[in-house]
Amino acid sequence: MDLLTGLFLGQPLWMWLGFLGLVIALLAFDLGVLHRDGHEIEVRESLLLSGFYIALGLAFGGLVWWQLGAQSGVEYLTGFVVEKSLAMDNVFVIAMIFGYLAIPRHLQHRVLFWGILGVIVLRAIMIGLGATLVSEYGWILYIFAAFLIFTGIRMLMPGHGETDLSKNPVLVFMKRRFRVTEQLHGDKFFVRQADPKTGRLVRYMTPLFLALVMIEIADVIFAVDSVPAIFAITTDPYIVYTSNIFAILGLRALYFALAAILHRFAYLKQALAFLLVFIGSKIFVADLLGWEKFPAEWSLGITFVILASGIGYSLWRTAKPN
Repeated sequence: MDLLTGLFLGQPLWMWLGFLGLVIALLAFDLGVLHRDGHEIEVRESLLLSGFYIALGLAFGGLVWWQLGAQSGVEYLTGFVVEKSLAMDNVFVIAMIFGYLAIPRHLQHRVLFWGILGVIVLRAIMIGLGATLVSEYGWILYIFAAFLIFTGIRMLMPGHGETDLSKNPVLVFMKRRFRVTEQLHGDKFFVRQADPKTGRLVRYMTPLFLALVMIEIADVIFAVDSVPAIFAITTDPYIVYTSNIFAILGLRALYFALAAILHRFAYLKQALAFLLVFIGSKIFVADLLGWEKFPAEWSLGITFVILASGIGYSLWRTAKPN
């Protein structure tokens, strides 16, 4: 009993185990019940699943509020909204990867499911490292903040984000150094085929595995922005990690609804750029005004205004004329 109530990264061990148990149960239910047959996910199912994950994420925020207090609850909610918004930018890249490698919709969920397992581990490592650095060297928060401001400004520059996957160094390296099949082989990541030179059966990667690798690398790149962003909101590793994972869990479901209407969010990237600048500047503003911390309620409200403005403006500008 003492072991469960002992602190781990600032919070009781039972809170960490409860969260991880919930995530494992959700993934098992997702793969073992909802998508056991590997069917193509339609928009209606995608929206229902996404709504479920958002509701669950918000409900977990209520538990954080009840267990850790109002300040922690608002910080969790702000982090959840910010991470969810930044994760949506990842949808653009995922759609591009699936399109380039010609991955059909009925196989995309398999890639995203195994991708989320990698994300859970990679984010834990990055957040654990970030929490260690912040606790040992408090000044590193200013480095994070300056990096967010720089990233946000860079996102506003013309031509930023344009990508030619055919020249992606990771993709080029893997095709050059490993055996990769030209066609898909059902839902298999690897297959055994005869080597054209020796005739021996050898293991080949399939384009499905290439898609998985590319999506994992894309998440690491996005985490370089999102992890400093959440640390600029709160330094509590528990809130940082749980808000990250709940935001990403629902991304898979939301992807299938958003992928078909990405063009309607044409100005979301600009809104995310302003959001990063705002989050980064909060630390400097608080110091200039002599505050211990930028008010969490203000942070949440301004975040909502920036995102709502970006989404609303995008929908207005891309609406079909009557």
